Amino acid sequence: MGTRTNGFFPVIFLTLIVFISVAALTLTDAITKDKIELAKEDEIARMLITLFPQMDGFTYDEQNDLYIPLAEQQPLGRAFIAEQSGYSGVISILVGLEPDTTLRGIRIIFQQETPGLGAKIVESFFLQQFPGLAVDDIKLTKKGGKVDAITGATTSSSAVVEGVRKAILDKLNQLGRET
Repeated sequence: MGTRTNGFFPVIFLTLIVFISVAALTLTDAITKDKIELAKEDEIARMLITLFPQMDGFTYDEQNDLYIPLAEQQPLGRAFIAEQSGYSGVISILVGLEPDTTLRGIRIIFQQETPGLGAKIVESFFLQQFPGLAVDDIKLTKKGGKVDAITGATTSSSAVVEGVRKAILDKLNQLGRET
């Protein structure tokens, strides 16, 4: 009889360890979730300032999922997040538009592209191609657009270009505006 009781001890012990681990992970998630969200919002605010330097604040339109940068309480344009699958995962992009729907610029929020190749999508030589483009020009040059692909990183370059173009068209359609 004593041997049977000892056989249950490892099962009970492991069950207790799993329960404690799950509780600890749940607690850690609850504690850090708000901090992570706040850090993401701070990063987006910093990126908005780089796209709209004259901005003195912004509002967030939850219904349309839009950031509205403001200067003296007047809208300077709008910004939103685009996501597109790249070579190594999802690329998150902050897209800024002028009031007339001209592209103000883009910033890469998150990417996991190949270091030294696709990861170059965050570099200024690539990002500087976007400001001032009309929606119809947001294509790679080999497809009739005005954006040069990064050598050796065509998939990553295409993902950014296609993600930005599609997101703008979707957002304008959602808002009921013509391109």
